[in-house]
Amino acid sequence: MSSTSAPFGLRPAFHPSGLDRAQALAGGIVSGYSTAILKGQPVAYGSTANGGTLGTIVAITASSTQAIWSGAFAGVEWTDTTGRRRVSNYWPASTAYIAGSCVAYFYNDQNIVYEIQADGSMAQTTIGNEYLFTNVTAGSTTTGLSQATLGASTAVGNGQPGQMRVVDLGQGVDNAWGDSYTVVRVVNSASQFFGTVNAIA
Repeated sequence: MSSTSAPFGLRPAFHPSGLDRAQALAGGIVSGYSTAILKGQPVAYGSTANGGTLGTIVAITASSTQAIWSGAFAGVEWTDTTGRRRVSNYWPASTAYIAGSCVAYFYNDQNIVYEIQADGSMAQTTIGNEYLFTNVTAGSTTTGLSQATLGASTAVGNGQPGQMRVVDLGQGVDNAWGDSYTVVRVVNSASQFFGTVNAIA
């Protein structure tokens, strides 16, 4: 049973087409970008509204109904200022690189189904409901892994959009509806590319 809180951020489970390939975005993170981005952390395309630069990605730092996102971070490579090529599953905050050398990888297809651990118990009746991220910036720069969670008590209603829609139970053998920290499958319900787009709060 999922009785232990051991979050892993967003983990792609599958895509309806059978392909859940990450996008490789050249110049995808601004050199010197001051916020760490961990593997499995939700990210968004940058804009003036979220402190980013158009055409690049930024870390999601807000958990609100206005916090849109594009997908989950998967890793990055760059050439540092000494000329050494670096490959990492996370972006170290404030890293500088040689111009033109950065490639960021992230999942950004709205139809990808992710698994994420909730910060509390989830019942089967939550299928179809929308929820917000919690602990969205939590994680480890030692492992490079996100510890973002789904907020079990953050169900959104009254016409307000959530960030994730629950579609199923995570398929682990030790995971069941009603467990203390249920792992669920979700889709992006606040995509930057579909529906009404709001600035990140």
